[in-house]
Amino acid sequence: MKLAVAGKGGVGKTSLTAWLGDHLASRGYDVWLVDADTSLSLGAACGLAPEDVPQALAAREDLVRSRIGSGLMSLTPLVDDLPGELSVRLPRPPGYGERRLLVMGAVDAARGGCACAANALLKAVLSHMVLGCREVVLVDLEAGVEHLGRGTVEHVDGLVVVSEPSLRSLRTAAEVGRLAEGLGLSRRVLALNRCAVRPELPDLPGLPLLAAVIPPLAGLCERQLADGSVLGLDEAPGIAFACGAILDALSP
Repeated sequence: MKLAVAGKGGVGKTSLTAWLGDHLASRGYDVWLVDADTSLSLGAACGLAPEDVPQALAAREDLVRSRIGSGLMSLTPLVDDLPGELSVRLPRPPGYGERRLLVMGAVDAARGGCACAANALLKAVLSHMVLGCREVVLVDLEAGVEHLGRGTVEHVDGLVVVSEPSLRSLRTAAEVGRLAEGLGLSRRVLALNRCAVRPELPDLPGLPLLAAVIPPLAGLCERQLADGSVLGLDEAPGIAFACGAILDALSP
């Protein structure tokens, strides 16, 4: 199973990625969590201290030069060793499958030619993760819709689009769904975060079918100023129920 999580910035897609990874690991699955967002906060959401989060692959200019080249770029670099070398294991409670975090990051376009090479390496690693790994892979995507236009997730099995219950957020979700449909991603679901009741959604072309509603979480609000982790909340049973509903909706 290879899933990507997308949506407008700030809607909680990183939190949902961490929750899905924790839920699947609790069921015995080995899970790769790939942080491909610019905020690089998936490690913190999973409970890692800042000093334990690995350096983003996008910032490793040494690897970019060695794998892609500094002149004529290689578009098919050898990358199968990089996930294991650059990832870290997350804490593993008894009975859980293994979770590993790979921080990819995103590339600053101001870096010019180096940005093109770094993007090529990121896309190659992500393609390897999606197509080559036997474990579950969850990709926390960059906010917005541009990443879908670059075709970086066209081979995933399913797409979870996260939104808040607002028209602006839902319009972004609909655009993400529309672009995903153009890439052939037939399995797409919507998760509404910070939504107190299941609403009647507006008729927006491309908006995926609603799979789960996650209410505002008092435990998370109380914790987030002191701790970046979104795991181990009092509301964990409800979060697990929502994750199960999302995974069921994505099942063939």
